[in-house]
Amino acid sequence: MRLLLAVLAMLAFGGPVYAVQPNEVMKDPVLEQRARGISAGLRCMVCQNQSIDDSDAQLARDLRLLVRERLAAGDSDQQVRDFLVQRYGEFVLLKPTFRAHTLLLWLAPLLVLVLGGIGAVVALKRRPAARTALDEDERQRLEALLKQD
Repeated sequence: MRLLLAVLAMLAFGGPVYAVQPNEVMKDPVLEQRARGISAGLRCMVCQNQSIDDSDAQLARDLRLLVRERLAAGDSDQQVRDFLVQRYGEFVLLKPTFRAHTLLLWLAPLLVLVLGGIGAVVALKRRPAARTALDEDERQRLEALLKQD
């Protein structure tokens, strides 16, 4: 019973865990919300599979502070993203932009799905069809088995 209560308490009170330290949080809640929104879409260059909001790496902390500095200086969200892309390349974005040079990246899943479907259809057409009629030898054996009962 205690285990069940402990699990329920963890589920009820367990929210997203961010690596943002209390000394990084901006005093203006609107700017802080904007900073969180931007940093959730930026890749940690050390971890590479986490946003800078979720990473404990020093570089992620530096990027979080940079985002907050730029917002405090009056930059728009897009200006902050553009600055970071210009500085670190498009790899810093967790969701890259849809442009000509990222076209293959965006269309590859659809291409794989279509090619897989074509491969499945070809494989099914090459399979031999199931036989439905009995040949003469099988028919005689079946009649013999039926006569035994």
